Amino acid sequence: MPQKISTRVAYGQALAECGADENLVVFDADLSICTMSCIFRDRYPERFFEAGIAEGNMVGMAAGMASTGKTVFCNSFAMFIAGRAYDQIRNSVAYPHLNVKIVGTHAGLSVGEDGATHQCIEDLALMRVVPGMTVVCPSDANETKEAVRAVAAYDGPCYLRLGRLAVEPVTELPGYRFQLGKGVVLREGSDVALIATGLMVQEAMEAADMLRPKGIHARVIDLHTIKPIDRDLVRKAAFETGAVVTAEEHNILGGLGGAVSEIVASSCPVPVLRVGVEDRFGHSGPASELMERYGLTANHIARQAERAVKMKKGSPENS
Repeated sequence: MPQKISTRVAYGQALAECGADENLVVFDADLSICTMSCIFRDRYPERFFEAGIAEGNMVGMAAGMASTGKTVFCNSFAMFIAGRAYDQIRNSVAYPHLNVKIVGTHAGLSVGEDGATHQCIEDLALMRVVPGMTVVCPSDANETKEAVRAVAAYDGPCYLRLGRLAVEPVTELPGYRFQLGKGVVLREGSDVALIATGLMVQEAMEAADMLRPKGIHARVIDLHTIKPIDRDLVRKAAFETGAVVTAEEHNILGGLGGAVSEIVASSCPVPVLRVGVEDRFGHSGPASELMERYGLTANHIARQAERAVKMKKGSPENS
């Protein structure tokens, strides 16, 4: 049985490895044990800065540090850093296009019992609309480590979204290659495209298994970079399958589903159904129960895929 590892744990390990670069510094807002930046802190204490529970100030300090030529990673829970510090991210980091990596852990409903105030389901939308911001949401530990290395090497503002739960590996495959702005086809299929991000990639893979006995061959795409999005891959999937289902642990408005819908509507109109939180707040409870309650499961993806296939009116070239 493959070992389950949370993306935040993989992040902490990769960040510490990247710390060999003496130009890299790290900030945290009194949550380093949770965000796992503590691994970097213990290894490179002279380049770790504790800002306390003051996310806006932390981002401002990070921007100042980046303006001197440093590569800066800035960590907190997704709700706190994408929400409370939005103004500073927009005006102090993105506007001058500084080399600050905003890292939001414990994103989505799977933070569980912490409840609606901590369950950030708006961060992808918030970060996606900031000009010049790169937005990344890896699916497993392997992809997270690759993403951290790529983000560290990229010169510019980035938002990296991470989860609390330990998740199964899905990208440890022959030929897998991570590249910012490029999605990955994890499974080929011709009847419907399941385009997912984060831990919903695992659910999409399971949904594809459920659909096969019904004669539906689903293409599974891991779209780890929400912005810049892989427009060519999305268009190709829509054109070749004629139906798309998106899946994200996020509000269906403004995140992955919105980004994919914009591309499909403008270049290859086919049915697009979105699996995600239906524009409502979260609720306190065990993560598995919340995922079921809000329809963030393989079963729900499979049902939506069947609907999307029935909605098809033919391939774009014949319409």
